[in-house]
Order: sequence, then C-alpha cells, then structure tokens
Amino acid sequence: MNGVVREPDGVPRCPWGMEPPQMADYREYHDTEWGRPVHGDDALFERMTLEAFQSGLSWLTILRRRPGFRAAFAGFRIPEVARFTDADAERLLADPGIIRNRAKIAATLANAKVAAALAPGELDGLIWSYAPDRAARPVPRTVDEVPPVTPESTALAKDLKKRGFRFVGPTTAYAMMQACGLVNDHLADCHVRRAVETAAR
Repeated sequence: MNGVVREPDGVPRCPWGMEPPQMADYREYHDTEWGRPVHGDDALFERMTLEAFQSGLSWLTILRRRPGFRAAFAGFRIPEVARFTDADAERLLADPGIIRNRAKIAATLANAKVAAALAPGELDGLIWSYAPDRAARPVPRTVDEVPPVTPESTALAKDLKKRGFRFVGPTTAYAMMQACGLVNDHLADCHVRRAVETAAR
C-alpha cells in the first residue's frame, strides 16, 4: 500500500495516516499537524528533540508520550531546559512519561544549552534556511518516492552538529523538515497536501 488510501471514511490520505481505530491519534496527527509550517525557537526545539527520541522507535510511541515529554521538559522552553542540572537528568531517567534513554536525555540538555546561546529567532532562521524550493521538488505519488534523506537535510545536520547540537543526523533532520513543513511530503492525492501548500504560502 504505497499510494493514497480511502478507507474507512472515504477521504484520501497517505497510507501511514490510515491506521486502525485504536491508532486514531496517528490519523489526527497526519490530518492536522504533519507537514504544516512550524516556526518559533521553542517549537522547533521541541520537534528536534522528539525526532531525536524517535530514532529507533515508532513515531506513535513518541506521539502518545508527547504530553509527558512536554511536562518533563518544561514545555520545551529553551532557557528553562538549558538550566536543567544533573539532578534533573536523574529525574528524567526515572520519569515513566517519557522515553528513558540516558544518551538522548543528555543530548537534549546539551542541545538546550546550545540553543540558549543563540539569538532569539536564530534557531528558527537557521533551520528554515535549509528549506528547499518547493516548486522545484517533485510531488510524490507513492511512499516509495519520498526520500529518507536529502542534500538539504544532510547540510542542515552538518550545520547543527558544527554548532554543537547532538542526535541530529541527516535522517533525523529530514524527519524534522517533513514534520515542520520545510517540505511537503504528503502524497499527490492526499487531501491534506493542498491545505499544507496553502499554509506554506
């Protein structure tokens, strides 16, 4: 199932957005969030963090824990997370509301410190500077036509790493670009694609 699907409600969606009823939160995320432009340093720091935690796991696992992540990481407000201490790291390792991965927690706290050293709006500007020309990108008709990595995501990951950010490889960077609307990888016949393009304009 690589192209759009239309069941059970008859609305054409990307196949990953057509999960069974017990995974309806995946569908809502597909319909209302994924691919729509995200701006703001804190909001992008959140997406960067969640994509890093998703590495090796299902996105649904992260999505269902997002309220727990937001509570644990002070709403992803960069100045506050940048002030987290070793005691906070230990608290996070004991928090069942998040993914308790020591390396990813340490990376998040380190990334907050790097982000806090940037000027207001600089993280937003940096990430969005790697958005490709939308008109020049081919519109995917099947999931197989959606790349896992692009030259832009590779360059973004390299730039972020150079500045000291961690857990931001090219694949993670591209997943963030997809989620935050730097690219529109909704399939050609997906009902969300046009709404995303309108939002991007």
